[in-house]
Amino acid sequence: MAKVIAIANQKGGVGKTTTAINLSAAIGELGKKVLLVDVDPQANATSGLGVQEYEKSTYDVLANEESIGDVIIKTDFKNLWICPSSEELAGAEIELVSMDNREFVLKNALDSVRGDYDYIFLDCPPSLGLVTLNCLTATDTVLIPIQCEYYALEGVGLLTNNIKRIKKSLNPDIDIEGILLTMLDARTNLGIQVVEEVKRHFEGKVYASIIPRNVRLSEAPSYGQPINIYDPTSKGAEMYMALGEEFLMLNEE
Repeated sequence: MAKVIAIANQKGGVGKTTTAINLSAAIGELGKKVLLVDVDPQANATSGLGVQEYEKSTYDVLANEESIGDVIIKTDFKNLWICPSSEELAGAEIELVSMDNREFVLKNALDSVRGDYDYIFLDCPPSLGLVTLNCLTATDTVLIPIQCEYYALEGVGLLTNNIKRIKKSLNPDIDIEGILLTMLDARTNLGIQVVEEVKRHFEGKVYASIIPRNVRLSEAPSYGQPINIYDPTSKGAEMYMALGEEFLMLNEE
């Protein structure tokens, strides 16, 4: 049975989709079967893995209750499948409102394919509507990327409070998977200070692997490739592979 991990932060621009793509690809490279569900209407995880042509998307799973097995596509990368997203997904919020058990649509869909994968990652939208609520109801844990900048913890308090609320009402088993520090510029005192502050705030939950600012990481999505394929010798590729190894070690102890 696959473990489901939502990659979420209600603050945009923190490396959420970059992490969804590259951690999924790293874990696939390390021999595990991975499904990435793109639940963001911007569909950046979909295009970032080079998926351009598809008939159905996550929108059909949520709004039309289409079988997710009919939507999933095998990517060109080792052990990695994707449930693609589309701009239509922005309208799913409205369609979900009138549904019975509207918070559980994604969970019910994922339950039918959990036996097919080792890990399922959800690339969540940077907001808290019904679509994100579906992600947090469907997930086992939440991985939170935090940018190494001055307002790093802004938005994270909001997310952790929402996780607590969901734990009480919709998903009693939800927990924080880990905190990932991203976009570190190690040359600045600010970057180092943020690392220390986040480690203090989330004691024992912060990954040792820290993702640096890296030009090659920024370029890779425009070529439709994860960083381990686009430039396997880059610092970004090195750190996402290290994160993949750390993630598996923590999960398979």
